[in-house]
Amino acid sequence: MLAARVHRPSDLVRLLVGVLGIAVVLAIAAFAHGTTVGLEEDISKGTGQAPDLLIKVAGLVSSIAVLLVPVAFAIERLIKRDGLRIADGVLAAVLAHGVTLATDLWVSEAAPQSIQDALTRSAGAGGALTDPVHGYLAPVIAYMTAVGMTRRPRWRVALWLVLLLDAFAMLVSGYTTPFSIILTVLIGWSVAYGTLYAVGSPNVRPTGQNLLAGLRRVGFQPVSAMRAESPDGSDSEQTDRGRSYHVTLEDGPPLDVTVVDREQQAHGFFYRVWRRLTLRGITTRRSLNSSLRQALEQEALLAYAAIAAGANAPKLIATSELGPDAVMLVYEHLGGRSLDSLPDEEITDGLARNAWEQVRALQSRRIAHRRLTGDALVVDRSGNVILTDLRGGEIAAGDLVLRMDIAQLLTTLGLRVGAERAVASAVSVLGPDAVADCLPLLQPIALSRSTRATLRRLARERADRQREAVLESSRAAKAAREAAGSDTSPAVDRKAEKRALDDALDGAREEDLLSQIRQQVLLIRPQAPVEPARLERIRPRTLVSFIAGAFGAYFLLTQLAHVDFATIISEARWGWVGAALAFSVLTYFAAAASLLGFVPERVPFLRTVLAQVAGSFVKLVAPAAVGGVALNTRFLQRSGVRPGLAVASVGASQLFGLASHILLLLAFGYLTGTEKTPEMTPSRTVIAGLLTVAVLVLVVTAVPFLRKFVATRVRALFAGVVPRMLDVLQRPQKLAAGIGGMLLLTGCFVMCLDASIRAFGGGQAISYASIAVVFLAGNALGSAAPTPGGMGAVETTLTLGLIAAGLDKEVAISAVLLFRLMTFWLPVLPGWVSFNFLTRKEAI
Repeated sequence: MLAARVHRPSDLVRLLVGVLGIAVVLAIAAFAHGTTVGLEEDISKGTGQAPDLLIKVAGLVSSIAVLLVPVAFAIERLIKRDGLRIADGVLAAVLAHGVTLATDLWVSEAAPQSIQDALTRSAGAGGALTDPVHGYLAPVIAYMTAVGMTRRPRWRVALWLVLLLDAFAMLVSGYTTPFSIILTVLIGWSVAYGTLYAVGSPNVRPTGQNLLAGLRRVGFQPVSAMRAESPDGSDSEQTDRGRSYHVTLEDGPPLDVTVVDREQQAHGFFYRVWRRLTLRGITTRRSLNSSLRQALEQEALLAYAAIAAGANAPKLIATSELGPDAVMLVYEHLGGRSLDSLPDEEITDGLARNAWEQVRALQSRRIAHRRLTGDALVVDRSGNVILTDLRGGEIAAGDLVLRMDIAQLLTTLGLRVGAERAVASAVSVLGPDAVADCLPLLQPIALSRSTRATLRRLARERADRQREAVLESSRAAKAAREAAGSDTSPAVDRKAEKRALDDALDGAREEDLLSQIRQQVLLIRPQAPVEPARLERIRPRTLVSFIAGAFGAYFLLTQLAHVDFATIISEARWGWVGAALAFSVLTYFAAAASLLGFVPERVPFLRTVLAQVAGSFVKLVAPAAVGGVALNTRFLQRSGVRPGLAVASVGASQLFGLASHILLLLAFGYLTGTEKTPEMTPSRTVIAGLLTVAVLVLVVTAVPFLRKFVATRVRALFAGVVPRMLDVLQRPQKLAAGIGGMLLLTGCFVMCLDASIRAFGGGQAISYASIAVVFLAGNALGSAAPTPGGMGAVETTLTLGLIAAGLDKEVAISAVLLFRLMTFWLPVLPGWVSFNFLTRKEAI
C-alpha cells in the first residue's frame, strides 16, 4: 500500500525560492528608492499612451477571466474525480488571502516609508492609497498553482494570458505599482507550494498493477510481483534507491525489478546539495536532480560497464518507463543475501578476498562504485560477491574517488570481521601500496551516510562502556577501603581513589575502528601517509559562523548609519578610555588566578597569564567557550599535569564559573528590579527566568530520555570533576584564589564596560547593577553563539541591553564598540605573539 500523499522536497525548494524572492523585492523597495521611482515613472509614461477603449476592454475581460478560468479548471478536475486537488487549491487560496491581509496591515502600519511608496500609489484626491498587495489576485494564483494548472500546457497559457492582461489593466488605470504586482505573484506562488509541502501532494507512484502491465509491454509474461524487503531493514520509501520487486514469470527464471519514481529520486536532494557544497571535488559531477531518463541511462551504463570490466554485477536485461513519473529496470534474479544479513561466521577470508577482487576489476577500468556498504554487496548461492546498487557510480573516475572506494570497503569489512582481517584481505588482492594510499581518506567525511551513522553509534557505546568502567572502579575501590577498615587520612584515601579512577580510565580506553585500520596498515607500510586529506570545502561551523556574523554585521551597520562618530570622538573623555584599557589588561591576571585556583599542582603564574592572552588569538578561530577550554587543557598538560587531571581542573573551573555567573546574574537582576521601587521586590524578568528554569527542570525530570541523558552526564561529571574539587578543598588558599579570580574577572569586565560608557558621557544614566546585568547576559550569549569570540551576538546583546537600561543609542553603540575594541580586537596581536612564544617553548 502506497501513501496517499507525499511531501515533495521540490515543493519546499520552490517555497524557499519564493520567500527569497519576496525578501529581494522588499530589499530593493527599501534601499533602492530611486530605482523604484524611476521604474514607476517609465511604466506610467508607456501605459499612458494606451487608448481608453483598450484599457476598458482589458479591465473588463481580465476581471471576468480571473474568476472564470479557476472555476472552469475546477469543473474539469471534478469531472475527472480529482476533488482532492480542488481542496488543496481552496486551502492555499484561503491562506494566501490571510497572508495578503497581514502584508497590507504591515505595510500601512509598520513598514518603512520607502517600502510603502514602492507598493502603493495615491488613489484619488482624498489621500487614500491603493492596496500594497492585491487581496483577490494572490488567492487566485495560489489556487491555480496548488491544483496543478501550471503542469498542463493549455491551462498554463490561459493562466499567463489572464495574469498579464490583469496586470496591464491595473497598471494603466493607476491602481497598482510594478512592485505590488511582483509581490502579489510571489506571495501566491509561495503560499501554494508551502501548502502543498505541508499537506502533501497526491501520490502518483506506480502500483503493482502498473508494474505488471509495464513488464508485459516489454515482452515478459509475469504471474506475480512480490515486494522485496530492504537488506538493512530500512523503509525503502524513505530512500532514493527505488523499490525492489521479485517477479515470477509464466515461463523462465524469475526477475529482479527496480522501480524508481520522481518522489524517491527526490529523497536526499538537500543532502546531495550539502555534499556538493562542502566536499572538494569528490562528488559525482552529474546533475543534482537529474531526470528519470538520465537516472535510468546512468544505471544502465554502470551495469554494462561493470560487467565489461569483469566484475560480478546484476545483468540488466530490460528497461522501460512506467508512465511519465517512473521507470523500471529489469535484472536477472540473483537469489543471494546481502553482506549485512550474513552472520559473522559465514564471512570468511575467501569471501572478503572475493569482494576485493570485484573492486579491483572495477578500478582496472577506472570505475568507482561510490557506495560499497554491506547492503550493496550480495553473496549468491555459490559464495561469489556481486556488486549491486551501481546507480551512484562514476565512469572514468579520478584517483581520489577510487581511493575512497577502498577506504569505504575497508571500513565496511572492518565493521564485520575486524580491522586485522579486513586489511589482510585487501592487501592480498590490491597490494600494500594501494591500501596504504587510501589512509589519508580514511575519515568519516569520506564514508557513506550509513557507515558514518554506524561509527557514531559505536562511539557512543564505547564512551558508555568507559564511563561504566570508571564508575565501577570507583565503587569497587570505595568498597575495598571500607572492607579493609584502614585508618589512613582522608587525603590519602582521596589520592588512592584518584589513582584508581585514572588507571580504570586508561584500561577502559578503546580505539575506534578507523584508528585500528590505520595501525594495521602501518604495520605493513610504516612509511604510509597518515595525515588526513582536507576534503571539506566548508564546515557547518564555518557556515553558521558566517550567517551569524552577517546578521550581527547587518545590525551594527544599520545602527552605525545614524551615529555621528566625528562629534562623539571629539567629545570622548580619553582618561576613561585609558581606564577601560587598564581594566581589560587586568582581566588576564584575574583569569589566570581563577584557573590556577583549581589546579593543586604548581604551575608558573606568568606563563598562565600568557596562556590567557594567547586565548584572545584563539577566539578568532573558535567560539570563546570552546577555544579557551582546549587551550587551557593543553597548557596544563604541557605544564606537567596529567591529562585526566588537566581536563578535570578546567572542568571544575568552568563549573564554578557557570555557577557564579548564574548567581551574579540573578543577584544583579534582583538589584536592578529594586532600583526604582521602594519595596524589595524582584523584577518581572528575574521571576520569569526562575519560572522558566523551574519548568525546564520539571520537563527534564518527567521525560525518561532527558532524565537518563542528564543523569549520565552528571555521573560522568562526578567521576572526574568532583574528585578534583576534593583535592582543591584541602587547600583553602587555592579555592579562595580561584573564586576570587572569578569574581575579579567579572568585576574587571564590568568596570571596563562602565569606563567605556563614561568615556562618552553616559555614566550618570545607568547604574552599576544594570551594567553588570547587561554584561553577564551578553557574555552568556557570546559563549553560546557559534561565531568566533561571539562576534555579532555580543555586540547586539550589549547594545540592546544598554538601550533598554536607559542609555542613549549613540552612547550605547559607541561604548560597546570601545568595550569590544579593548577586550576582543586589541588583544589579538599580543595573543598571537603569546601563542607563538608558548608554542616555541612547547608550553601549549
